[in-house]
Amino acid sequence: MEETTFFRNRYWILRHGKSIPNERGLIVSSLENGVLSQYQLASEGVEQAQLAGELFVKQLEERNIPLESVRICYSPFARTSHTAKVVASVLNLPFEGPQCKVIEDLRERYFGPLFELKSHDKYPEIWALDEKDPFMQPEGGESANDVATRLATAMATMESEFQGCAVLIVSHGDPLQILQTILNAVKQHNGSTCNDLSSRIQAVKIPSILSQHRKFALLTGELRLVI
Repeated sequence: MEETTFFRNRYWILRHGKSIPNERGLIVSSLENGVLSQYQLASEGVEQAQLAGELFVKQLEERNIPLESVRICYSPFARTSHTAKVVASVLNLPFEGPQCKVIEDLRERYFGPLFELKSHDKYPEIWALDEKDPFMQPEGGESANDVATRLATAMATMESEFQGCAVLIVSHGDPLQILQTILNAVKQHNGSTCNDLSSRIQAVKIPSILSQHRKFALLTGELRLVI
């Protein structure tokens, strides 16, 4: 099928393990707060990351993919870099080495100042807005479309830098939902006349597709093969 030949790499996604903000029921979505070590993984999240790493190893072995082909790309937030570090240790890959790469465009969706450090009970307000209009920004924050745009840049970066690799993307709930939404649409639009990935993603960044991103929700520490 074309979907396997169109992409230069195979891609897995991993939502970070349960974090201290998850435990405290807090929204931590700004980069300046997100990188603080006080918002890294909770002990349960470390265990989830460990299990995800072991599952990833198993899936690599089933596909005869050598560890030299693995690349771990992760968001700069404390909870995602912590998750990526745990997975790298399970795979016995040096976290500071060339196989692990931080990509800022994989960061958490910024929900805006009205939501930052507030209760995560407010998330449904954002998702209701996305369903109505995924191009509408919460005040001072990012729309679903804004996130899709920078994720398209992240994908273009990985596709240009790696070839024939098994890429593990370690990111956050909303960005990974939105990423799956656009990649799923790209795979379904195989008849597209667009040749490059950026053009294909641009073609599917439309309200009827982006508004459905909650269908691709992940649990904390959940690993999923997407391409």
